[in-house]
Amino acid sequence: MSSKLFALLGMARRAGQIAAGESQVEALLKKRKGYLLILAEDSPGAINKFERWAKDINIPVLLVENKHELGLALGLSPRSAVLIMDRGFARAIWQEKNQVKKNYP
Repeated sequence: MSSKLFALLGMARRAGQIAAGESQVEALLKKRKGYLLILAEDSPGAINKFERWAKDINIPVLLVENKHELGLALGLSPRSAVLIMDRGFARAIWQEKNQVKKNYP
């Protein structure tokens, strides 16, 4: 995970614009809220549970290496799922991860 991606995730957390952890993410997806779902590749259970759901409600999904790095970027314990609640942060994170300034979905 790039240092800029780490910084963006940390800023989004400090701004109160994330939901971290499976229970928080699930609650918000049920309400059809959020702009970007980030899942850890080493959590197949979370991927199976949330990926189709997010695509059904038209929220883009981004996969990161592992839950330890995702938690570290947030300053929390390991997390398998994170939902970005702000469109601006979601767009910036999407573009940084994809290394291309293509349009955010």
